[in-house]
Amino acid sequence: MRDMLLEMARVSFAYPDGSAGLRDCSLAIRRGSRNALIGANGSGKTTLFLHTNGLLRPSQGELRYAGQAVNYSRHGLRDLRSKVGLVFQNPDRQLFSASVREDVSFGPLNQGLSEQEAAHRVDAALNAVGMEGLAHKPVQNLSFGQKKRVCIAGVLAMAPELLVLDEPMAGLDPAMQTELLAVLERLHASGMTILLATHDIEFAYRWADDIHLMKDGACVTSFPSAELANHADILAAARLSLPPVIALQQVLTASGALPELPPIRSSEDLLAHLEQPVAKRSSAHGR
Repeated sequence: MRDMLLEMARVSFAYPDGSAGLRDCSLAIRRGSRNALIGANGSGKTTLFLHTNGLLRPSQGELRYAGQAVNYSRHGLRDLRSKVGLVFQNPDRQLFSASVREDVSFGPLNQGLSEQEAAHRVDAALNAVGMEGLAHKPVQNLSFGQKKRVCIAGVLAMAPELLVLDEPMAGLDPAMQTELLAVLERLHASGMTILLATHDIEFAYRWADDIHLMKDGACVTSFPSAELANHADILAAARLSLPPVIALQQVLTASGALPELPPIRSSEDLLAHLEQPVAKRSSAHGR
């Protein structure tokens, strides 16, 4: 049986003005997996994320964590938020203390930890995101990418099991994106489950274990990333297209330039296969 960490079961949500945020949405996140939530602007991704740690409560349906229905009492929400860490798209919504260290300390201190244990958590979190050398720097003097990493550190200091990031790559240049991706890879390697929203279907394809598609507040479908090519029609209906590497692999396989291989999920991997001698490619496939 698959070990589901977070589940949304037929969740609907309406905002006070009557507009629908979620429509009968069901979603399951496997423990230890990397997950990409994709969809156009206004599809409901942020609304869904605000449900994952109880900032919003379903109008209908149920949120379950580790198999148990979420308790929306003060104690239940505190427990949920210690396990599900949410990082907003705009870091300025999440940073409010004078210095980096003060900001990252806020969460663990409010969990009731001792100053010594909180300091240990803060050191580990800053080290995880590569910000240990800027612990005493004023938050307002940080770059946009550094602010994003401090936000992640603030969540990590709470020792969550699930890290939820709303458009973490937005506003970052390619070098900053590479740095942030390295942080996420280290966190996943340590056993953390990650769910992030992205508009970049190519990134989702090469990085995620599972892809979840939203459209107009509905959770349309979920599938292993390697099966993305089988969902071209559904993606097109959501105004998304397949990554070019999928078509390239199909053309190269049909022409005989590549043997039949499992899905190649990045252009870098595709080039690496093409640079191999034919005999070696065939031998690797045979294994």
